[in-house]
Parts: sequence; C-alpha cells; structure tokens
Amino acid sequence: MARFIPTLLVAAVLGVAPARGEVPVTVDPEAIPNYQLIRPGLAFGGQPSAETVERLGEMGFRTIVNLRTEREGAPAEGEVVRAQGLDYVWVPVTAGTFSLQDVETVERVLDDPEAAPVLLHCASSNRVGAVWGAIQARQGRTRDEVESDTRTAGLHSPSMWEALLRILSWAPDPAAVNP
Repeated sequence: MARFIPTLLVAAVLGVAPARGEVPVTVDPEAIPNYQLIRPGLAFGGQPSAETVERLGEMGFRTIVNLRTEREGAPAEGEVVRAQGLDYVWVPVTAGTFSLQDVETVERVLDDPEAAPVLLHCASSNRVGAVWGAIQARQGRTRDEVESDTRTAGLHSPSMWEALLRILSWAPDPAAVNP
C-alpha cells in the first residue's frame, strides 16, 4: 500500500502515467519548469523538483542529461538518477565555458536510440536552448531558424546567446532581436 500512494501522487501531479518508453506530453511546472516534449523520446526542461528527480524512471525516462554545474548540485542528482537504474550524463555548461565539445557530447546522447527517452535539462532551460540551437545549426538550419529554435527551447539569456554565437563562429547581428 505504501508504494501505491506515491505512484498515485505522481500520476496526479504529472498526469496519466506514460506507457513504457513514453514520457508525458505535459508536466506540472512545479515538477519540471518549462517542460516541453520536443519530439518522441526527447523532452527539455528546467530543474526537476527533488520529488520529481526521484520519479524520473516512473515517468518513462531512460537517460537524464544535466547541463547544470557542480555548484548547482548536479553530482547529487546523478546519484539519485543512477539509483533508479537510469543513465545520467553530466555536461556542466556556463556561458563562459560553453564549447563545441559540450554540444557534441549532448548530440551523441540524443542521436543514440538506446538512450531514449531523454530528459535534457538545466536550471531553467536557458542552457538547453543554447545547446539545442547549436545542434540545429550543425544540422543545417539557418540563423533565423536557430534563433527561433533557441527561444522555443528556453534560451533567454543574452550571455548564453553570445556563447552560442561564439561556438558557431557567427558574428553578432546588431539588427537581430536576440534573447
């Protein structure tokens, strides 16, 4: 009975429990802020609540990619995620450290069908937006499309936008409306 009650609580907070291999289309913002299902098997978001981190496996995720730094508690999250039998990939990103290597590491996970379903998150989805924009640019999307993709994914910081431009070797466009 004790196991049944938390499962009901998760279902009530997060929506109907997903079938195996599927993740929720929507999630309560208190559970995962800025959550978006981008495509089947890939969701973006901000930092999941402590209770939600403990339930990511029940939500259907197989791999968690965390872009937060050590100071933000990423190693502790990894322990909780791995205890559920999930894969945990930690790629600490800041505007000052963001690199093409970070993008390539995340891209390898997202391209691996065995990793899905994946939750890619940071604190607010800002860094997620920058990483996603870089991936989209590497796949041939135009600068305007990338800018739109980054906003949709959660990029809102001018410093992360500048970091994205830096790693893509794109010059700032003074006429553009940047995040």
